[in-house]
Amino acid sequence: MGQVFIRVDNRLVHGQILEAWVPYLQANRIIVVNRDVASDPFRESVIRMAVPIHMGFDVYDIDDFVRHAGSPDTNSGNTIVLFDNIGDVLEAFRNGFRFRKLNIGNVYDEDGKIRCSSTIILNENDLNGILRLVDAGVEVELRCVPRDKPVDFVEMMERRMFRIVK
Repeated sequence: MGQVFIRVDNRLVHGQILEAWVPYLQANRIIVVNRDVASDPFRESVIRMAVPIHMGFDVYDIDDFVRHAGSPDTNSGNTIVLFDNIGDVLEAFRNGFRFRKLNIGNVYDEDGKIRCSSTIILNENDLNGILRLVDAGVEVELRCVPRDKPVDFVEMMERRMFRIVK
């Protein structure tokens, strides 16, 4: 039976996903959940070109994902589901997409004030969205690539292992 890995990475499909996460997870499918990509055939085709031909690849907007793909077929192997921001993953969760664990790898917001790592800078809405997921029982880890030590979000907040950006 396959596993589903949920990740927030504002770059969506890129080298770290293909060269680090796909082999580590032995993934054979990538799902991108993003309104802009789902509504732009050119952008979707550019991303599709980066994905190896032997891998399954789908793009959905949030509503279609929750309605049609929100329970990826775990019999078809391991799947990586990519969101480009916290708000979208929270919306999918509120609309019925359930998962137990969330990986946050790269979030950058120009208005971000909370630097969790060199690749994760959250704004207040991001922080509140993550806290809502945690309150709902989702385990949230911060980790850029598989070889990095995962940082538990709750522990990071409790230990104040972040920096306020001015």
